[in-house]
Amino acid sequence: MIGDRKVAVVLPAYNAEKTLRRTYDEIPHDIVDDIILTDDCSTDQTVLVAMELGIHIVRHDKNRGYGGNQKSCYTAALARGADIVVMLHPDYQYSPRLVTAMAGMVASGHYDAVFASRILSRGAIEGGMPRYKYVANRLLTAFQNLVMRQKLSEYHTGYRAWSREVLEKLPLLACSDDFVFDNQMIAQAAWHGFRIGEISCPTKYFAEASSINFKRSCIYGLGVLRTTVDYRLSRWKLKQPRLYEPTIDARLPAAVPVQEQAAAIEARYERQRIAA
Repeated sequence: MIGDRKVAVVLPAYNAEKTLRRTYDEIPHDIVDDIILTDDCSTDQTVLVAMELGIHIVRHDKNRGYGGNQKSCYTAALARGADIVVMLHPDYQYSPRLVTAMAGMVASGHYDAVFASRILSRGAIEGGMPRYKYVANRLLTAFQNLVMRQKLSEYHTGYRAWSREVLEKLPLLACSDDFVFDNQMIAQAAWHGFRIGEISCPTKYFAEASSINFKRSCIYGLGVLRTTVDYRLSRWKLKQPRLYEPTIDARLPAAVPVQEQAAAIEARYERQRIAA
């Protein structure tokens, strides 16, 4: 809790068994009221580790993709009463210790969202980010700043804090279920005029940390370019702003569609743990 605002950390997980405990241990539990892990049908023991840690779990029966996972994360956080939601990857690539600072920046009222940037310092290169990803990051960010008329140091970090107001207003169900979800969400936030702040963040690239391969990186990059062009054309009213002002309500549901099955899944894994 920061002031009277409830802070939740959401962990979009896929095969995070080896890194989840380290991530959890460094989360500042003194200010975090709720930790939610959404497991995207992992094939390892991610859920069992999460249960041992006492984390609230939502589990998909089938893989819904990175974007689909985040939609479940944010839906669960809103349903459980969060006022500030910090999205943190459970692969230990980003420092969980920054949760306090990021949530505090939102709680201050100065920002509606805060991104942990790997580019504001030398964290990306020193942390082992592949050179081609660093160059692509800088080029895509420069292009988006120019076209979308923003001034962010990075559009591609997976570590973000959002106010409840943002998550309730953005039409997130209109976004992709794939990796480009992150970029589309930023475009939506910019479209609706939300205030975005940044904080410098070190990062770590190592064998157990999740990272998309070169092919998926290229697909993501093309998706970023499409999102950026779509944003500008929509601003110029040369096309319908379907991603930003959908014709139907695409906001997150008030209830969590997977919550009823989550309790049964937790009970099943508990029985398996006891039997083992």
